[in-house]
Amino acid sequence: MQRLKLFDRIASGRASRREVTKALGLAGLAAVVSPLLPRAARAGDELTYFTWSGYDIPEFHPGYIEKHGSSPQMPVFGEDEEALTKVRSGFKPDLAHPCKVTLGRWRDAGLIEPFDVSRIAEWDNIWPELKNTSGVTTADGTWYVPWEWGNASVVYRTDIAPEYNGNHTWKILWDEKYKGRLAQFDSVDGAVLVAGLVAGAKDIYHMTDAEFAAAKALLEKQRDLLRFWWTDQSTVEQAVSSGEVIAAYCWNDAVVRLKKNGVPVEYMNPKEGIFTWFCGLVKIKDGPGDVNAAYDLVNAMLEPRVGLYLIENFGYGHSNRRSFEQIPPEKLKELSIKSPQDLFGTGIFFDEMDNDVREKYIAMFERVKAGG
Repeated sequence: MQRLKLFDRIASGRASRREVTKALGLAGLAAVVSPLLPRAARAGDELTYFTWSGYDIPEFHPGYIEKHGSSPQMPVFGEDEEALTKVRSGFKPDLAHPCKVTLGRWRDAGLIEPFDVSRIAEWDNIWPELKNTSGVTTADGTWYVPWEWGNASVVYRTDIAPEYNGNHTWKILWDEKYKGRLAQFDSVDGAVLVAGLVAGAKDIYHMTDAEFAAAKALLEKQRDLLRFWWTDQSTVEQAVSSGEVIAAYCWNDAVVRLKKNGVPVEYMNPKEGIFTWFCGLVKIKDGPGDVNAAYDLVNAMLEPRVGLYLIENFGYGHSNRRSFEQIPPEKLKELSIKSPQDLFGTGIFFDEMDNDVREKYIAMFERVKAGG
């Protein structure tokens, strides 16, 4: 049965080179037939795209498939540090999909090269708030193509905590009334920076000693109020759905799924500020694949129809402004992205931390979690 499925994928042009080689090996024909394979069966070999787990789906690049016959090869990673480490160690894809907060490290390590934006059809339609962010373009060229963006904020049960309806604040995650029913992301960015905001720090990336001490005290208080620290967002969604947790730090896609399941939740735009992140594409220096295929993938991912799919199914924003023209305003309001420019204007973009600051924040956060 497995062999039949494998040969069916080859016949339909949906098999990867690895699958084709395996099938030919089973038939004893690999060395003879491989050079004669139809192009569609080998289209993935033109390009290797290193992306986040869960983003390796055809819906994000239908235009590429229409032109090349199949998706590119798409190895995946689980977080930015893993991706950066793997490429530093010698793995060489053609394109990668890190988040903006690590862009400087990719560039400084000599791993990437600039894009030729004249070959990117939708470049002029990318939100200027994203493409004009520091580091995307330097005197040496454009290093980054923004693709998706979203927020980090609080999801809460509107039926259980109605006093927060219209009163959006990160302070809900310190509300003693809900002790044992709160959850926080187990991350420096997700915990220390939020505590800095609540402590009133003027610059959460460079807190004064007094502000740092205040943030630490808040984290110690929060530790005793939490149901759990989370590393898997699905755990939060299940807990919020059941009512075990009434408020938690999360990303936009959790709210989309909870609302689809009929759970009465809202996504906050906290008065202290909502965090905004964005991720995108980098071009690996001297990538081994077809450079024309690389630009085909970039252009396919920037199409408005792809943005429509991303917004409706993930609740994330697309970098192409034209994607938003296809979605009814009420749907955008439901997803809490009705006015992207307002979010960009009031949001706090996650930024790269100086190494010494990050190490200081990590050390403090680990001590707090350990009860020290």
